[in-house]
Amino acid sequence: MDIVPQVDRKLLQGFQTNDDAAVYMLREDLAVVLTVDYFTPMVDDPYQFGRIAAANALSDIYAMGAKPVLALNLLSLDSGLDKEADHKLSAAILKGGLDAVTEAGAIIAGGHTIDDAEPKYGLTVLGTINPSRVLRNDGARAGDLLYLTKPLGTGIMTSAFRVGQESEQSMREVIDSMMELNASAADALRAVTVHAVTDVTGFGLAGHLHEMLKGSGCSAELDWEAIPLFSGVLDHVRAYCRPARSFEIQEQAEKYVERGSLSGDVYDDRMGVLCDPQTSGGLLIALSPEEAVYYEKAYLEQEGRLAIPIGKVTNGQAGTIRFKDARLV
Repeated sequence: MDIVPQVDRKLLQGFQTNDDAAVYMLREDLAVVLTVDYFTPMVDDPYQFGRIAAANALSDIYAMGAKPVLALNLLSLDSGLDKEADHKLSAAILKGGLDAVTEAGAIIAGGHTIDDAEPKYGLTVLGTINPSRVLRNDGARAGDLLYLTKPLGTGIMTSAFRVGQESEQSMREVIDSMMELNASAADALRAVTVHAVTDVTGFGLAGHLHEMLKGSGCSAELDWEAIPLFSGVLDHVRAYCRPARSFEIQEQAEKYVERGSLSGDVYDDRMGVLCDPQTSGGLLIALSPEEAVYYEKAYLEQEGRLAIPIGKVTNGQAGTIRFKDARLV
């Protein structure tokens, strides 16, 4: 059954374009941005899990250009645990979420818990924004540069960790990245005019870029060498240590990511990375070359690291992606 979108002049953003959050106008100079996100643990430490899940939910607000102000906890735990274990586990998860929300300058005002055999945690988050400043995942234009603010490979690296191919020490960079808020990266956007932005999460870079391009009526060319990856990601991809969901994403992505002159193995390696479902991934941003220098300066001031474009938006079949070094065949 198809869900028919509701129409309301105050609903500035619904789910028609698969954007990151809903936007509802309260008055001419004020809108609220609302999102919800929660999932199962991807790390063993309950505090880290809580913080990562909260950062992931908050990211939807940042991707719309809004400021988070209020959040509600969503927590599922097994009631079969003894009370002491249950208290320690829930307290650690909720503390991780609280710390992330506090860092974001927002508050947690309650929430809801349910009994579930598998732990799950996340947030409903409310943000505010001037309606004229709302950012969307469509609107990219040919000639725009594409920026990605976090490395790719969280799904691959956590899969490798689960089978003993990565240690707690080698995962430190990955965990820190997942716990990092997209707040500073979003703040840097205020220095420029942005054509399109989204955060890269469960559909991988390929899926989220495809949505941006399809909604914008454009295609894109990626510079493979410029795409940031966590150390070890390519080795694990080549060993087929990948999340199960990545194969489903890749099956769909092969319809719109052109292979060109790349060999089958090279294309498959790259697709393994582009189709890796991310947890608390970075922002994917499209802006004009004229604005790029201002964004890079603001990003360096906010994040303390360089922003490097990973490709550009081009004229072509809407939603399609190609690699810069792959000739068309």
